[in-house]
Amino acid sequence: MGGGHGTSGPTDGKDLARVMAARILASGRAPSQGRLTVTGVGNLPSVLPVTEFAAASVGAAGVAAADLAAAADGRHRDVRVDRRLASMWFAWSLRPVGWRTPSPWDDVAGDYRTCDGWIRLHTNAAAHREAALRVLGVPGERDPVARAVAGWEAAELETRVVEAGGCAAAMRSAAEWASGEQGRSVASEPLIAWEDGDRSGAVPTPAGGGRPLEGLRVLDLTRVLAGPVATRFLALLGADVLRVDPPRWDEPGLVPEVMLGKRSARLDLRDARGRGRLLELLERCDVLVHGYRPGALDGLGLGAAVRRGARPGLVEVGLDAYGWTGPWRTRRGFDSLVQMSTGIADAAMREWGLDAPKPLPVQALDHGTGYLMAYAVLEGLRRRLDTGLGSVARLSLARTALFLTGHRAPAAPDSQTPAPETDDDLAPGVEDTEWGPARRLRMPLEVEGVAFAAPRPAGALGSGQARW
Repeated sequence: MGGGHGTSGPTDGKDLARVMAARILASGRAPSQGRLTVTGVGNLPSVLPVTEFAAASVGAAGVAAADLAAAADGRHRDVRVDRRLASMWFAWSLRPVGWRTPSPWDDVAGDYRTCDGWIRLHTNAAAHREAALRVLGVPGERDPVARAVAGWEAAELETRVVEAGGCAAAMRSAAEWASGEQGRSVASEPLIAWEDGDRSGAVPTPAGGGRPLEGLRVLDLTRVLAGPVATRFLALLGADVLRVDPPRWDEPGLVPEVMLGKRSARLDLRDARGRGRLLELLERCDVLVHGYRPGALDGLGLGAAVRRGARPGLVEVGLDAYGWTGPWRTRRGFDSLVQMSTGIADAAMREWGLDAPKPLPVQALDHGTGYLMAYAVLEGLRRRLDTGLGSVARLSLARTALFLTGHRAPAAPDSQTPAPETDDDLAPGVEDTEWGPARRLRMPLEVEGVAFAAPRPAGALGSGQARW
């Protein structure tokens, strides 16, 4: 049904996915009219409702797509999301044929026991690995790292690694996180923080037919993993997505998964020529999606005033790991670290009587936040059509974690495993990626009259030019 939350039928505890979707849609700036139905059975094993969250976040993005499409023709649309397929997309959508993607994890990354608890080191990026090893004073091998970590208190080692420019998170309980200064700051933030931008001189009309974002340009300044998930969804709706990365950056285990439908280029934003080229791209785009921490773009000479001046009416969506307020607002972070910090890894360990941290079965904070970011882009575009104003939306992995931990899984772990994957779960046709042929899972989402299709297969980072 329309009006308010865009869900249909009762929203009691038996249909948690629609309850969660309604709460996501309530964070928008105008009532949603798309009618959401949740289908499918099975849950991923977790103490938290990961599958329900997957269906809710994908469904909310679908409702926003339906609302934007309705702006072109005035027709309200039905939206259907398959909760099982949505949870599968929260893991991997790509199925290589005759080749395999490398592991996204560095061999040192992982959870380690300290003298008073647990800590997670995130060492996938070379600089982060070097920082952690420098603090520990050991070579880059797991056994020496484990022995060194065992002599530290978790909170002290976390602080030292972060101060050295690395990424680490001591395991905290939900209560410890909630009582700390950063936890209190995140709790005071909305799920999506909105502010109005400047008025646009020209507002493109959304495309009619089945491609609501056709003709719109999205400048993608995001990396692992939520932002790329968001812009992949926008590309499937017809947007011209150009991802820009710094020289030499790569994500070998993730790029084939998230680059579907996008173009890619490299620019060094520390260089005046690179910044100038980015501003030229910004002047001609409709949407900016970025994952820069508070103040980082200012440090590159690309502060909010510069961005608004370059493109009045810009729809901007930004992502931060630990929230946009509080003492950790500029701290580097990733899904697995935020799970440790916010009590998620501790909760399953305690509830299931395990002897080590237990993360979520998929990187649900990343994927879920990615669909929330896509939702925010679509809402921003709809508002610009209504008012002529651009907008800025801010989200964080830590605030998404708070949303997820506010709900409990609806079933016991031994009854939650979804049915095994079959050929029927795969979309027809073969995707000729830059690494070889592959199959994709079927989209978990159906929006009446809207076609989800990629204009190009996944390609390598930096394989294109920085131009529209």
